[in-house]
Amino acid sequence: MTCQTYSFFVLSVVMICFGRFGNSLILAQLQNDIDQLKADFNSSNSDVADGGPIFTEKLINWTERNEKRIILSQIVSMYLEMLENTDKSKAHVRHISEELYTLKNSLPDGLKKMKDLMDLAKLQMSDLKIQRKAVNELFSVLQKLMETSTSLKRKR
Repeated sequence: MTCQTYSFFVLSVVMICFGRFGNSLILAQLQNDIDQLKADFNSSNSDVADGGPIFTEKLINWTERNEKRIILSQIVSMYLEMLENTDKSKAHVRHISEELYTLKNSLPDGLKKMKDLMDLAKLQMSDLKIQRKAVNELFSVLQKLMETSTSLKRKR
């Protein structure tokens, strides 16, 4: 896959996961809009390939549909943040932004889940107070893990 197809690939995956893939006319228009956006950003520059892709590589590890929705909601937010600083008078920028906002609004809890993960990563597990709290919650956490493990075995 070339660098020029990454953004289209990510947007296609996003639309599939959010159930908005049914209309190929929307996707064809988005491809044209993305091509214009690529021209705006000069994405055919040789440095674009340096270091590999930034989003599509991340999607490989997120396999379950609900997991994908979490990471994709974060990716959509990052695209929207990027587009905030672009020329909104251009129709293709407005159209891409509108589609991304529609997709983002279909995931009201995706960002909350991502924030929860980031909050967990920030916990100072060397802090004695946090250790005490964690020990108090250990049995409940293990119960949840056992419930999850048991339900997965039943599904098989």
